Amino acid sequence: MKQKQIKVPGPDHPISIERNPARIVVSVAGRVIADSRNALTLSEADYPPVQYIPRQDVDLSQLKRTDHVTYCPYKGDCNYYSIPAGGKRSVNAVWTYENPYPAVAQIKGHVAFYPDRVDEIAEQLPTTRGSSRSGVSMPGDKFGG
Repeated sequence: MKQKQIKVPGPDHPISIERNPARIVVSVAGRVIADSRNALTLSEADYPPVQYIPRQDVDLSQLKRTDHVTYCPYKGDCNYYSIPAGGKRSVNAVWTYENPYPAVAQIKGHVAFYPDRVDEIAEQLPTTRGSSRSGVSMPGDKFGG
């Protein structure tokens, strides 16, 4: 069996992880799938930034684990979930690194969503007093409750 190549982020392939101060709400088929004020933004090389949401902020009852797996030499083995409410479009829409490599250990216990496989990943920035900008209104509280 061939050993998996493990790479460490560096100048040629940078990866940074920062707490996102915004509220992130993910919806599919009119349902709130995730609602978090504790998301992490992972920026990797030239890829678009990805929001990793803590599992406790995801309605896991709306997800169905699949057999699909992939491998990233920087992050490790990746597992997937589908969102049945989204139909064929939402197959393998959610991914997670259950045992990520040490360089990205912060994303353990988090999931991410493909933007084109959900209806919306809304980002509501916090507002401060005296700010002339208002935040985007979000439906309900956690999971539409």
